[in-house]
Amino acid sequence: MSSLPIDAVMPALLQALNARNEVVLQAPPGAGKTTRVPLAVLGEEWLGEQSILMLEPRRLAARAAAERLASELGEKVGETVGYRIRLESRVGPNTRIEVVTEGILARRLQDDPALEGVGLVIFDEFHSRNLDADLALALTLNGRELLRDEQPLKILVMSATLEGERLSQLLEDAPIITSEGRMYPVSTLWGRPYQPGEHIEPRVVQACLDALEEQSGSILVFLPGQAEIQRVSRQLADILGERKDILLCPLHGELDLSAQRAAIDPAPEGRRKLVLATNIAETSLTIEGVRVVVDAGLERVPRFDPRSGMTRLDTQRISRASATQRAGRAGRLEAGACYRLWSQEQHEQLSAFSTAEITQADLAGLALQLSRWGMSPEQLVWLDMPPVAAYAQARDLLGRLGALEGEKLTRHGQAMSELPAHPRIAHLLLRGQELGNWG
Repeated sequence: MSSLPIDAVMPALLQALNARNEVVLQAPPGAGKTTRVPLAVLGEEWLGEQSILMLEPRRLAARAAAERLASELGEKVGETVGYRIRLESRVGPNTRIEVVTEGILARRLQDDPALEGVGLVIFDEFHSRNLDADLALALTLNGRELLRDEQPLKILVMSATLEGERLSQLLEDAPIITSEGRMYPVSTLWGRPYQPGEHIEPRVVQACLDALEEQSGSILVFLPGQAEIQRVSRQLADILGERKDILLCPLHGELDLSAQRAAIDPAPEGRRKLVLATNIAETSLTIEGVRVVVDAGLERVPRFDPRSGMTRLDTQRISRASATQRAGRAGRLEAGACYRLWSQEQHEQLSAFSTAEITQADLAGLALQLSRWGMSPEQLVWLDMPPVAAYAQARDLLGRLGALEGEKLTRHGQAMSELPAHPRIAHLLLRGQELGNWG
């Protein structure tokens, strides 16, 4: 097993987990935290025969992490290491490390608040601050407080870019273990300032052509969404023509497994990959062979509109923390380069960290899960409290859907909460089933 930067702090991390029930781990991209930590903890005396749950923010990352962990043990997925994601699971009777997405954990907690048989929950890539991650952490802390007196449930929060002090305070002054990591030097090439309303595709295409000419190795391109990926892919395909040495690979969450693997796996010998990705590639995924990043500096995020009661997708600039995370993808294997399509002056104006989804998202799903849990937000512990007005509006919607009567969850609401869908969709599916309208 090759040496990774995280190995240097592993003794301190294991000691902290032995002494405390809450620990925060900060480690930059490429440190090896996702693949090293669960395996190291597996042999700890305090864990005994209990299992480990590790949360990943995306299905692709969860599956890839499980496959990498299993390969480190020389096993197939479903033996010691397994995973559960929406509509797919690979676990067996001997599975001790289970990689799951946050929504899976929230629903598991509803059925088993104590998480019997689980000794450690690892929140990986917590800097993403997904709504499901915040909910899962709040329910895990509450379930542990109420039901795990004899054999405490330990919690480890890991991230590459994290406001560690805030999280440490939330977790009762948990110790913070920091890995310096090992990232090769990444040279930054700045672009000209973005102009309001400017289409990004021509600049992205030109940056990709420049990188192909000026750099070696495969290239990872960050774009805000699938539409931009498709447009850039078409333009590059037209320009590159019949070149056999360049392999264009889209990467986003809606692709089938074979297409995702094509983007992640090493390029065939004698060829270079040009991976066109959303911010899915900011996660713990390692895309083999990449030493160049082209970053459009944008991301698409869900934002709740209280006037319409609906969620829309907004395109916005990324944070400096996300920019650092993306650039780090170019320095995982060797010295690399990052083409940032904005100016250095604009970079200084970016927010330090990404905004937590809980502060701007539709809270209907969260309100439904909390109603099933039997508690209000004020009774739980949050890094960022759900906004009062948005939460009240979410409960009003649940009442109109027949999920709530006063403060209590109805039978219809209980059935809605068990479906992995937005409350509006869950209500529609259940009503359709009642009416027999499936055709």
